[in-house]
Amino acid sequence: MLKQIRAVTTTAADLKAVEDAYSRYLGYRTVQRGKVSHITAKGWGAPAVAGKNLLVMMPESGEQTYLRFVEQTLPAGFKPFTTYGWNATEIAVQDTDALIAGLQGSPFTVLFPPRDLSPGGDIRAAQVLGPAGEVLYLTTVGHETPGRDLHTAKSFVDRCFIAVAGGPDLEAMRSFYRDNFNSRPGPTLQSMLRVLSSANALPIETKYPICTIPLGGGTLIELDGYPDITKARARPPGGLPPGMAIVTFEHPRFESFAVKPFAPPHDCELPPYRDHKTVTVVGAAGELIELIEV
Repeated sequence: MLKQIRAVTTTAADLKAVEDAYSRYLGYRTVQRGKVSHITAKGWGAPAVAGKNLLVMMPESGEQTYLRFVEQTLPAGFKPFTTYGWNATEIAVQDTDALIAGLQGSPFTVLFPPRDLSPGGDIRAAQVLGPAGEVLYLTTVGHETPGRDLHTAKSFVDRCFIAVAGGPDLEAMRSFYRDNFNSRPGPTLQSMLRVLSSANALPIETKYPICTIPLGGGTLIELDGYPDITKARARPPGGLPPGMAIVTFEHPRFESFAVKPFAPPHDCELPPYRDHKTVTVVGAAGELIELIEV
């Protein structure tokens, strides 16, 4: 029931800095500037962001998966991968090494340089910290990737194709997506997550339980089991979870799941879905899941 990723919403204190960085270094273009409406803020369970500035950008490829930024100050000491919820946006790129080389001196800080993620070298990724304090995985997927349904970039920097969430109980997260969306999580694997270990001052070779949920169209959700040192993400009163706050998915019909949304379905304000209904629910790790009825 849960289909392709259509947007990632991140909080940012300075939308102009974000817009300049993403347009200059990642080739994204702005498709909307405006204010968060009261009905959208209520639908997110975040009434305090009503009237806040909003920025929506899309990749050079024209793929209709957007990056949306909402004006909200990060709390002091906020650090991705130390709290539960959405923590990384994985973006398909054509040449990870060339892109990372071009980010030198930019507002994007390289956390880990490019490395192969598969034995055959057909998947190569780097991790960076963006101007809003967001973590991006920048990943090249080879054109011939047997047995994998992964999006291959159609422009130098393309769209988000994997959204990464973490929490203290991987099985609870798996069950949430399975029971509410009829999703089919893959097997639980043990994997080294360098960004997670680094953020929590743990040995870099530490392994964590992870699984993926295929969504079709080369897109996935990755669920990570977090160590005991991590904690729930505090939200400002009436605000969004700081950092990577919401991931938006297509969903065929709202009556088919039981989880209660913040508000009844309302008109979507994300282009090009303005004639569709949308609701937002909370996942097992506190992640906000926005659904567009398509």
